[in-house]
Parts: sequence; structure tokens; C-alpha cells
Amino acid sequence: MDDSYSAELERLGDEQINDDEVARRHIRCGRVCDIAVAGGLQSATDYYYAALVLMHGVSVDEFATALYFARTAAHRGEDRAWSIVAACWDRWLIAKGRPQRFGTQFVRLNHIWTVEPIETDVSDAERAFYGVPPLWVQRKSAALLQRRSKDEQ
Repeated sequence: MDDSYSAELERLGDEQINDDEVARRHIRCGRVCDIAVAGGLQSATDYYYAALVLMHGVSVDEFATALYFARTAAHRGEDRAWSIVAACWDRWLIAKGRPQRFGTQFVRLNHIWTVEPIETDVSDAERAFYGVPPLWVQRKSAALLQRRSKDEQ
């Protein structure tokens, strides 16, 4: 195993969350996939950063792979990965045209920021297990984002 993969994955993760440029995000996702195929994902932290990069991808397949990597990281003891599991799961569901489970993703519907549609059978206790705030907090955050959007217009 090449230890430089771990440092590279951390760097890619940090770059991915701070970059809105789709082309660069796509390149980073490709690099993570190359590292994974080369056997470069060894530690829970490696899987965490790989999930973080792919979660900020653009395709259903990237979101599904990110979910797998995040679950692997969490099950291997990377506590930060639980919230990534929830976010990846929600992104994957939204990309498939289905309601999200946890309300981690703010989406814009008819020019209004919301967490809807959302599955109603997920409890706030389950959200808390994954490190996600209660649904009322997520809805309030979406409303705050909406107010900020109106102020910027």
C-alpha cells in the first residue's frame, strides 16, 4: 500500500468541499476511483475521504459509491463518516427522483429552498444516530437560506 494515497485522499477531500467548479470536481472523482481500483483505500479514514469526494460528484453512480465508502468508513470506526452516510444516502435518493430520508440536502423547488420531499417515517432519533439535526432544525435552516437568497436579489 502506498501511504501517499492517504495524504492525497485527504487533500482531494479538502479541495472538493471548497470548490464549486464542476470540471475539477469530476477530475477529483475520477482520481478517487483510480485510487480505489489500485487498492489504495485501506484505512477507515481513506474510505471517509473517498466518500467525501464522491459525495460532491454529479452522478447517481458516484453517490452510490460514496454511500458504500462512507458506510465502510463508519463500520471501520471513522465516527465522522456517519453524517456522510446520511448525506450520501439523501443525495443518491434525490438523484433517483425519490424523497430523501434525513433532510440533509437543501433543494430549490419553484425558487424556494426546502428539504422536501422527505420520507416521513424517519425519526429524529434516527437522524441523531447519523449526526443529523432534527427535521425542524433542517426546515428552519432551509427557511433561513431562503431569506438570505431573497436578501441577495
